[in-house]
Amino acid sequence: MLICKSIRFKYDNLPEFIIPDISLKGGEELLILGRSGSGKTTILNILGGLLKPLGGEVLINGTSLYALTGNVLDKFRGKNIGIVFQKPHIISALSVVENLRLAHFFAGSDNLKLVDTYLAELGITDKKNASVHTLSEGEAQRVSIARALVNGPKVILADEPTASLDDENAQTVIQLLQSQAKKLNAVLVIVTHDQRVKAHISNRITVGGPL
Repeated sequence: MLICKSIRFKYDNLPEFIIPDISLKGGEELLILGRSGSGKTTILNILGGLLKPLGGEVLINGTSLYALTGNVLDKFRGKNIGIVFQKPHIISALSVVENLRLAHFFAGSDNLKLVDTYLAELGITDKKNASVHTLSEGEAQRVSIARALVNGPKVILADEPTASLDDENAQTVIQLLQSQAKKLNAVLVIVTHDQRVKAHISNRITVGGPL
């Protein structure tokens, strides 16, 4: 489902770095651990089609991600990749349900029943019409997860999803991501420096030296 091979990347004035090869089937998980500045988020952005590498290839369900460009890449990403950012990427001017419907719109989907399904799955149906300003941090994170899942992605990428959460909420978020990925038979990749996540995912790699 997700293959990443021979990926090279370089920021200006910094040494080039090589991303480890990755091969994951649907339903499999990977934890990428690393200190701040180790390149974890860069890896996630490359896997998510947000940052083009210097060389190498990312394949999602047999499609070469960086062979796509422009609107074709955007639509493919919207349908096949769900990204949970460290800080919830939800639009403050919209309600919870409007944020989820917007994700549908960008992916060219019209199956709005899935919006209600994921609100229920993540326990936030009662927040459906709420302004995002009224959400707690944990609720906002759940909305962000719902937004990433609402199009039934083949790959779920999560960037530091537990960084600002206490132990109880951190465990809840990881278990939500794992359970939803299994239901979708999707690949789940989490990048983090949070050592607590190691208790939940045994398949892992470390970048930038040991923590």
